[in-house]
Amino acid sequence: MVSDSAKTNRSPDDQRIRVIYVLPVEAGSSIKWGDPLKACRDAKVLERHSVILVFPEFAQLPWYADHPTEKTIAQESYLLKSVIPAVEEKLGIKKRECDRYLLGFSKSGWGSFSLFLRHSTLFQKAAAWDAPLMMHAPGKYGSGPIFGTPENFANYHVTSLLKRTTPQKLGTSPRLISIGYDNFREHHLQAHELLTTLKIPHIHKDGPQLKHHWESGWVKDAVDLLLSQPPQ
Repeated sequence: MVSDSAKTNRSPDDQRIRVIYVLPVEAGSSIKWGDPLKACRDAKVLERHSVILVFPEFAQLPWYADHPTEKTIAQESYLLKSVIPAVEEKLGIKKRECDRYLLGFSKSGWGSFSLFLRHSTLFQKAAAWDAPLMMHAPGKYGSGPIFGTPENFANYHVTSLLKRTTPQKLGTSPRLISIGYDNFREHHLQAHELLTTLKIPHIHKDGPQLKHHWESGWVKDAVDLLLSQPPQ
């Protein structure tokens, strides 16, 4: 799903088109953990920013990975090779004039960081709220059937991806945003410590604590930080 007023939402500074991919936590249209569309409406994202919002859906529980053998589970490829090209073609967006951002929490917060670190030339920034960023093995939170094997999980492991990147690769301004917590405060604190040790520019906010839910009030700050300034 693409937000309303999409074709007119260009950045007033340089006429670049900014697109936020609001990554789901659940499969299909389930809203057990809140409605991301409603959360963005409550935060008045479109009224406050020149931006396009895209709300993709996934058939399986989204962990933003391709399974090593089960070809029907190809979540990363689906987003990169189907969703993004379809959105940009539908809206008449040229690749060179589009800035793409990732926003998620919990499983999709993991996905936001993992996708960004694997494809940092495709995405401008990534924001994660209350996510299991330091998860070190597949199995928890329904992740096992998506990753398939420990070897495949290693390809998406946020800690490993961070250790393999360099500050020079990501530029001098923060492109990773770790904001707030409910269930996963220690994960965010450890991710912040690792990013600091690796000297990777980032933004970290320790709180306030909010309910683990799309509509608990964290979306406004996350979007504001995503769109605060272009990376350099």
